[in-house]
Amino acid sequence: MNGMEGADEGPGSPATLAPLSNPTFRSIWLASQVASLGWLMQTVTISWLMATISTSDLMVALVQASSNLPVFILSVFAGAIADNFNRRRVMFAGRCIMAIASAMLTASVALGFVDPWMILGFSFLSACGAALNDPAWQASVGDIVDRRDVPAAVTLLSVGFNTVRTLGPALGGIVVASFGLVTALAVTTLTYLVPLGTIWCCKWKVRSSPLPREPMSTAIYDGLRFTAMSSEIKAAIGRGTLFGLAGIAILALLPLVVRDQLGGGPLAYGALMAGFGTGAVFAGVSNGVFRRRLSQERLMRLACIACAACSLSLALTSSIAVAAIALALGGAGWVTAWSGVGVSVQLASPRWVVGRTISIYYALIDGGTAAGSWVWGTVAQNHSLAWALEGSAVALLLVAAAGVLFPLRERHESEPDPLEQFNAPAVVLNLKPRSGPIVVKVEYLIPAENVDAFLDLMRERRHVHSRVGARQWTLQRNLQKPVQWTETFHTPTWTDYLRLNHRLTTADKELDERVLQLHAGQHPPKLTLSIEQPTSSAPIAEHSTSYFHHR
Repeated sequence: MNGMEGADEGPGSPATLAPLSNPTFRSIWLASQVASLGWLMQTVTISWLMATISTSDLMVALVQASSNLPVFILSVFAGAIADNFNRRRVMFAGRCIMAIASAMLTASVALGFVDPWMILGFSFLSACGAALNDPAWQASVGDIVDRRDVPAAVTLLSVGFNTVRTLGPALGGIVVASFGLVTALAVTTLTYLVPLGTIWCCKWKVRSSPLPREPMSTAIYDGLRFTAMSSEIKAAIGRGTLFGLAGIAILALLPLVVRDQLGGGPLAYGALMAGFGTGAVFAGVSNGVFRRRLSQERLMRLACIACAACSLSLALTSSIAVAAIALALGGAGWVTAWSGVGVSVQLASPRWVVGRTISIYYALIDGGTAAGSWVWGTVAQNHSLAWALEGSAVALLLVAAAGVLFPLRERHESEPDPLEQFNAPAVVLNLKPRSGPIVVKVEYLIPAENVDAFLDLMRERRHVHSRVGARQWTLQRNLQKPVQWTETFHTPTWTDYLRLNHRLTTADKELDERVLQLHAGQHPPKLTLSIEQPTSSAPIAEHSTSYFHHR
C-alpha cells in the first residue's frame, strides 16, 4: 500500500476529478481508500505493539522494513504476472493474502501468542499480498480510464491515500487506546474485505494480445531491459530509492521519538501521524499550483529539504506541538517527492510493460526504505536516536544535491501505446511459436552524402528496437560495396519476433519512414529472416522479403 503517486494537476481541478466519473475506477478507488485506512491502522497498531513488548530499537524499526521488504523481493515477479495474466484476478489474489494474514495476526494476538518475530512475520505476509496487488492495480488504471485521464487517475491514488493518512493513524491510536489491540486488528481485517468484494463485482475490458503469454523469465528480462534503457525511468527510480533510504527514518523512528523524547502514548503517536498526513494532503491539493510554477526537479529538491528539516526538528525537540508542525512539513515533502518520481515512471511506460516498470520501481524504492529502516534503527540502537535523525537529515540534503547527476525530467503526456498491427511475412518453413533463435537482417543502400544522417537515425533505431525485444543489434558496412549497410538483430523465438513488431508505436513507424527516405535503392530495403541451427542439424533456411512492405 504505497500511495506514492501523483500527477500534474491539483485534485480540485475538473481534469483531476474526471476519472471518478468512471464507475469501475470510482468503486475500486473508494474501496482502496477503505483498505488503506485499515493498513495505516494496522501499521500504528503493530508499531506500538512492538514498542511495548520489545526493548530493542532495531525491532521497532524493522516493522517498517517488514512491510517494505516483500515489495523489494516479489515486485518484479508480480509485475511480470500483472502484464501476462488477468490483472483483476491478480488483484483479487493479492487482497486475499492481505486479508488472511491480518486475520491470522488478529487471532494470534487475541489468543495471547505475541512474539516480536511472529509480528514481523505476519506483517511480512500481509505486505506480500500488497506486493502482488499494487502493480496489477497501478497497471489497470490505464485499462479502466481513458488514456488522457491516466495522470489524473494517478493523482487521485496519491491524494486518496494521503487523505486517509490523516485519519488512519489517529483512528488507529484512538481504537488501540480505547478498545485494545485486538479490536484494532479486527477492524483492519474487515477493511481488507471491502476491496475483495468490489473487485469481485467490477469487471473491465482489457485489450487482449493475439500472441501467447511470455515465459516469466523472458517477461522479467524484457521489463528489466526496458527499465535499464529508459534514462527517465532510471533517474526517477534512482532518486526515489535514495529518498526512501534517507527519509524513512522519520516514520521508522517516530514510535521511539514519541516513547523516549516526548513521553507520549498511542494517542500522541496517532496525532503526530495525523499531522504528517495533513501536510501530505496539503501538498496533494496544491500539487497543480506547485507544478505550474516550479520544475519537477526543483520540487524534488524542496521536498528533500522539507523532510530534512522535519528529521532535524524531531531530533532536537521535546514538544509534541513542535513535532506535529515538523511532521506536517515532512508529510508535504514526502508526497511531493513521491508524486514526482511515481508519475515519471507511469508516463514513461507503454501499456505492454507498465506492470513491470512499476513493479521494478516499487521493488527498488521499497528496498531502499527497508534498508533505511535497518540502517537508522541500528544507528539509534548503537549510538542515539538523535544521531539517527540528524544523519537522516544530512542524507536527505545529499539526495537533493544528487539532482545535479540525474535530474527528473518533465513529462506531461504518457508514452504512446503500441500499434499492435503487424502482418507477419510469409515463410517457407513450418515455424512453431518457440522456434528460434531468429536472426533479422535489413539491407540498405545509403549514398555517401546521407551517411551521417543515416547513422543518427540508426542510433535511435537501435534504442527503439532494443527496448522492445531486439538482442545483439549491430550495424555493418560492406567493405566491397560501401553503399550497402546491413542492420542485424536477434530474437529468442519466432513469437518474440512477432511480439517485437506488435510493440512498435506510431513514432517508431515514422522513424522507419525517415530511414526509408535515405535509402537509394529502387526497391524497399531487403529483409532476410533466418533461424539459427546447430551445425549438426539440417541446413539453415532463410526467407527474404521487403522489410518496409510488411510494416
